[in-house]
Amino acid sequence: MGHRARRILLEAPAKVNLYLGVGALRPDGYHDVTTVLQAISLADTVTLTPADTLGVSCTPELDLPAEENLAHRAALAFAEATGGEAAVRIAIDKRIPAGAGLGGASADAAAVLVGLALLAGLDPAGADRPLLDRVAASLGADVPFFLGGGTALFGERGDALVGAVPTPPLELVVVKPAAPVSTPAAYAAFDRSPVGPAPGAGQVLEACAAGEPAEVAQALYNNLAPAAVGIVAEAGEVLGWLRSAEGVLGAEVSGSGSAVFSICASEEAASGLAAAARERGWWAEAATSRPDGIRAYIEEEG
Repeated sequence: MGHRARRILLEAPAKVNLYLGVGALRPDGYHDVTTVLQAISLADTVTLTPADTLGVSCTPELDLPAEENLAHRAALAFAEATGGEAAVRIAIDKRIPAGAGLGGASADAAAVLVGLALLAGLDPAGADRPLLDRVAASLGADVPFFLGGGTALFGERGDALVGAVPTPPLELVVVKPAAPVSTPAAYAAFDRSPVGPAPGAGQVLEACAAGEPAEVAQALYNNLAPAAVGIVAEAGEVLGWLRSAEGVLGAEVSGSGSAVFSICASEEAASGLAAAARERGWWAEAATSRPDGIRAYIEEEG
């Protein structure tokens, strides 16, 4: 008899956008988006256990119906793509805050796809990766990124991989004010007050290739940041506070906000800033860049 997975534990990392250039509205209703995404050590834990029916639980609980949970949708989409059943219990231990621009829901969905592939005896990192890429793309723009993680350049609607990028060694602090920003609201605000053309990702890509945190920090760019700050003014307060703090090399809003991240001169600077931010009543975590995406740990029964 072979071994069967009793359950699979998956690490689903958050992301920050080292570069985010939102362009014109496309005929399909989406925007042209060029982005350099960076996976970070802050992560949710997603546990998959074979079951008779599909069930999803979150700790702390998310205030949304199961069918709107992206992890739930990922399980159904995987079952449809493979002709199987979505018979699994999914438990998500949330550490990545929602409405933050950190990609938590997308990372959880990618983790579900990897876990289900492993339970089905597929090879998510090898021959079966194209199948997972297709299902991931159907779920949302950030989901495909987390299958590979690390550092990567995406284009088209922000969902098409242009290429992997060398991962720079970054010490980060991520700070989020209490109020979230909904991504559709941020894009709607962007459309009402368009900004000039984005400078292109060249400077960030060169800085990543050089592996120099200070150069990456100087090249940070996000033209969606003014829209995010317009919705949650406190995000602007966090951004200003971080940019003026000692030990900060550069700071920017992540994605559509409301989280703001800074690249710090040292691990000590990052952890000190996280503590200072928490004292101000903000959610904050120190983190590091990571060169991969979803990590899976399989518990087998004989």
